[in-house]
Amino acid sequence: MVRRVSLSLLVAVVVPAAVFYGTFALAGVWAAIAGALVWSYGAIAWRALTRRRTSGLLVLTAVLLTGRTALSVMADSTWLYFLQPVISDGVVATLFLLSLASARPMVARLAGDFYPMDHELAVRPRVRRLFRHLTALWAALGFAKAGMTLWLLQSQTLETFVLVKSVSMLAINVLAAFATIGLAALVARKEGLMGSTRPAPVPAEAPA
Repeated sequence: MVRRVSLSLLVAVVVPAAVFYGTFALAGVWAAIAGALVWSYGAIAWRALTRRRTSGLLVLTAVLLTGRTALSVMADSTWLYFLQPVISDGVVATLFLLSLASARPMVARLAGDFYPMDHELAVRPRVRRLFRHLTALWAALGFAKAGMTLWLLQSQTLETFVLVKSVSMLAINVLAAFATIGLAALVARKEGLMGSTRPAPVPAEAPA
């Protein structure tokens, strides 16, 4: 699970942030915007060509970057590009929050990206409670990130904003991801899916 989460975060979050900031420092903001978008679609194309499953997180990142880039180009405004994460974080957080009213909260829909998930496992009471709690956690995190980004955008220069946002948002996402892993591992132990609490297999009877 740690490997899957780390790989998904690396491809969908860490590398695009690094590409954006590196390109921004070398070639300016518009080149950085294009670089992050090219990376996301390149990663999706590579996984499709190699017949690997594309994570929902990577697809979500590509869709959000596409919308941000299109609106910024049409308005010819880089400020609008950096304002849109405030809106997108708020929208995503709202979707997570609203999904709590459905039978499958948002984390339940994304769980298969990080752990092999069949129907029998997904409907266990502890696992369903975990999905609901994690959905609420990520909704609250989305609202907090939106507020922090808006404050940075209004109070800092563009260079400072890009640097601070890249580092702080990456750190927040990584810490939240590993908090999610910790809570999931705790439930997995209680369910006997890992650790010493896993039921031992029953030996088959020897033939007469």
